[in-house]
Amino acid sequence: MGGGVFCCGAGSSLSMHPPASKRVITTKKTPKILFISTFFHKDSMILLIEGIFVNSSPNFIYCSANVFFVCHPIFMIKRYRYAEHLLVAVDCIIFGFDKNQLKLLLTKRALEPELGKWSLIGGFVHKDESLDDAATRVLHKLTGLKNIYMEEVKAFSEVDRDPVERTLSIAYYALIKTNRHMKLSAEYGAQWFPMDKIPPLIFDHLQMVEAAKKKLKEMAKHQPIGFELLPKKFTIPQLRSLYEAIYEEELDKRNFSRKILAMDLLEKLDEKDKKGSKKGAFLYRFDKKRYNELVKNGLNFVI
Repeated sequence: MGGGVFCCGAGSSLSMHPPASKRVITTKKTPKILFISTFFHKDSMILLIEGIFVNSSPNFIYCSANVFFVCHPIFMIKRYRYAEHLLVAVDCIIFGFDKNQLKLLLTKRALEPELGKWSLIGGFVHKDESLDDAATRVLHKLTGLKNIYMEEVKAFSEVDRDPVERTLSIAYYALIKTNRHMKLSAEYGAQWFPMDKIPPLIFDHLQMVEAAKKKLKEMAKHQPIGFELLPKKFTIPQLRSLYEAIYEEELDKRNFSRKILAMDLLEKLDEKDKKGSKKGAFLYRFDKKRYNELVKNGLNFVI
């Protein structure tokens, strides 16, 4: 038993004694000596009190005359007796934006079943980590990047979603600037795919992608998360192309420019991008500090 037994006489204070195969306990109020032996049977602790076997429950052990024995549940329960234990995993939908296209980073599955087929990157949650910590670990192992923007999407819990063993998976989407220096782990065979050219995926991973796209679209309307996909310096046409890719629809050029500039979130730079034309387009930078100040003053970000 990892701890001790709390013991008290009727109305007396509690006292704890170190674990032993047999111990002598004396109550403070009533000078009475009891010989107690303890041992475990399955998930219950058994007390041998003056020759009497007493079965314990998680919160109550034995009550007789003026002697009351209690053992805190943390000392007794090794695991929940009647609960089934399931595997929990995280799967990451990694979005990037390149050449005016929203893209998805996929990997080759490294184990059976479905060995070598295209898959989202994922992994099982460790006993000592949260869901967010597990997703962060999985993303870092694949990309070598830290401080990646991510959001939880939803849980996928169909009984037969994994043919090997009952597994719950919590999906996360992550937004990565494709110009960041990523050290993609060679063991995963990772590759970027345009959203309209996604290959067949294993298990329910396509459903996860669709759910992530839906959540990304909803959040992009009211939060400036789109900037997580752009380089630090960008043009208004590049920003519009990003939102067109997220919304999967064409946006009016003039209305978009007027709306985004009216929010006063962008810092105009004395630089131009002349890749598209000789005249070029001015470069801008998202001012996050300015955005936070405006939000405090009631800014409603809507695109």
